[in-house]
Amino acid sequence: MTPKKIASFALGPIGGALISLITLPFITWHFSQEDVGRIGMLQITISFAILLFSLGLDQAYVRNYHDVQNKPALLRSSIVPSFTLLILILVIVLSIGLSLSSLLFGVSSAPLSGLIIVVLILTFISRFLSLVLRMKEQGVAYSMSQLLTKLLLFSVVVGIVLLEADTDIINLVAAYVLSSFFVFVLLIWNTKSELMLAYHSRINKSELRKMLKFGFPLIFGGLAFWGLTATDKIFLRSLSNFEELGLYSVSVSFAAAASILQAIFSTVWAPIVYKWVSTETNLDKVNKVTKYILAIVILFFILAGLLSWLISFFLPSNYKEVRWIVVSCLGYPLLYTLSETTVVGIGVTKRSSFSMLASIIAFIINVIGNWLLIPKYGAAGAASSTCFSFFIFFILRTELAIYVWKPIPRKLLYTLTSISVSAAIVFTLWGELIGIWSFLFWAFFLVVWIICFFEEIKQTSSFVYKRNRHSV
Repeated sequence: MTPKKIASFALGPIGGALISLITLPFITWHFSQEDVGRIGMLQITISFAILLFSLGLDQAYVRNYHDVQNKPALLRSSIVPSFTLLILILVIVLSIGLSLSSLLFGVSSAPLSGLIIVVLILTFISRFLSLVLRMKEQGVAYSMSQLLTKLLLFSVVVGIVLLEADTDIINLVAAYVLSSFFVFVLLIWNTKSELMLAYHSRINKSELRKMLKFGFPLIFGGLAFWGLTATDKIFLRSLSNFEELGLYSVSVSFAAAASILQAIFSTVWAPIVYKWVSTETNLDKVNKVTKYILAIVILFFILAGLLSWLISFFLPSNYKEVRWIVVSCLGYPLLYTLSETTVVGIGVTKRSSFSMLASIIAFIINVIGNWLLIPKYGAAGAASSTCFSFFIFFILRTELAIYVWKPIPRKLLYTLTSISVSAAIVFTLWGELIGIWSFLFWAFFLVVWIICFFEEIKQTSSFVYKRNRHSV
């Protein structure tokens, strides 16, 4: 993948994250803290639907894309079984009279439940359609679907406020539905030729069985991973209140700036590394990529520790604790991204059950951590527990990948990540008490980072300088 294509894929995550950083403070000023927390529950429900009902076939589609000739048939085999299961479950939910709005938001409302169902269907289908653009390396189309959705969400929320409509949970969820519908239509348009071919293709039952065999362990792994990422919000809802959940959701949203790295890397990395495996070339570059990603991950932690106080200028006073919580919230996107470079062996050998094992163990640790910390520390306890759990998740994925494939250098890897996670948790739980000492630590750690990655910094600077000089 050329630098130009990488830049096209980066446009969506970067632009979307920047728009979100504008949208989020705007929402906190005009909607209640409880409703912000309820939106957090909607987001984990969407991720649950995608992880569980996809049957792992979305991952199987990515894994097998370069190995099959009939790619539209592969798409049909991926989306039809999983979408059928989703619709079946939703029909059952409706038939037994279960109120999704009451379950998620503590508010019994038929229109609100309907909106939840619509957004689940739209985002589920969009997940598979986006994979088509991703694997065909149509970076601009892929990015625009993300960028324009965020922009529309912001526009609708602003419109609600300007028109003096009710700033309640129904209108907030409706804004999410409108943005999801827009990306759905856009993706349908951009993949229409592939969809027509897929419609006229037949499902290869033999190939589907192989895909399900690959994806079946990912169902349980997906459940465990969803639990790992959602346990904090679920425990906050049950052991605390929607105010604490709102505080935590805002912290997570600010930490989503690090998801730019996760989104770009995950989008670009999977097609590249599986292409390397398919052609048996460039596998020696995996370790080099890992070190560069490690450098970026540690730098994100350091900058967050040094600059998190700036967040207070953009939020109402009841969100002042976000400045401390946000650093631990970085653990999920950053450590997950780093693990994507070290877990290559599991994908290469197709031993997906090992990935499931890592998710299950980390999930159990997160359950225990949230149960112990949330009653005393609230949102800060949830963030700390999740950060530590993802550190364990990262180590397990790395060690299991080494077990099934080949060893990688990891002394620097484990040393710097363990320091970062420990410092983030201390900063979150006791940063206000420690005061200036926490910032002095992050400044010292920045010096250590420069020493550890001096060669990488020099090579990157040289590359950028040469590119700029050549463009001139």
